[in-house]
Amino acid sequence: MRYRNEYRWSEITPKSAFLNRRQIIAATAALIASPALAAGGTYSTDEAPNSLEDITSYNNYYEFGYGKSDPAAYAGGLKTDPWSIVIDGLVDKPGTYDLADVLKGQTIEERIYRFRCVEAWSMVIPWNGFELSALLNRVGVQPAAKYVAFETLLRPEEMPGQKLAGIEWPYREGLRMDEAMNPLTLLATGIYGEPMPNQNGAPIRLVVPWKYGFKSIKSIVRISLTETMPQTTWNMLQPNEYGFYANVNPEVDHPRWSQASERPIGGGLFAGRKETIKFNGYGEQVASLYAGQDLAKDY
Repeated sequence: MRYRNEYRWSEITPKSAFLNRRQIIAATAALIASPALAAGGTYSTDEAPNSLEDITSYNNYYEFGYGKSDPAAYAGGLKTDPWSIVIDGLVDKPGTYDLADVLKGQTIEERIYRFRCVEAWSMVIPWNGFELSALLNRVGVQPAAKYVAFETLLRPEEMPGQKLAGIEWPYREGLRMDEAMNPLTLLATGIYGEPMPNQNGAPIRLVVPWKYGFKSIKSIVRISLTETMPQTTWNMLQPNEYGFYANVNPEVDHPRWSQASERPIGGGLFAGRKETIKFNGYGEQVASLYAGQDLAKDY
């Protein structure tokens, strides 16, 4: 892995093939056919994915506004090329990495995960990405590191929601180290084999399928490894409602709504709610992470 790419993609790729870095990511996701891809599929749900229109038109991305249609309406002006990510804290190789360096050598897989969001609505999305653990292993996790903190881009001139009151920007999220290293946890670069749309978190975002959508931070520009639990945006904003862990738990109600059921998006006006499954159905893979914890308190 190199610190900063010394060449631009336009200098080494024919103009007919070059538009931006995300197209190269998409091509990798669409064309790859390897044992790693097949293995990744074992984590996927067997539910039918939502349509691309559903996935790209109904979003929570408060940097572009608080309405579900605001991201699709206002995210088009976000510039995602060039893009770099600061990786710092308790790592062996801290630095500012060009996105091409972050992706170098990664195998892009497709995994179909149910994505459940804050207000208990859900979609089934075919994500293209790679395991977060692969990146963390490459930069070297130091023994003292217990948590991974993430930050979103802060660019109010392109993200009009950041001019609104109510949230302390930039948006922040965090995982415990064992959560971050779990093979389910992805850094996603696309959906449906295409580049990640701006409204869905281009060019790179986190997907943690057993947790709420608000754990899945978008447009990541910083990854920091820490010894202490990092601040997270929703916990900072409303600590009585949103804890650090944010596991999908139908046994623990949110103060303002039940978590026992969810509303699938895309089923039409008369589609019913469905029963919420603890850990979003991934209990076999992740329940052991929380052995001995009271998940009513560690919510």
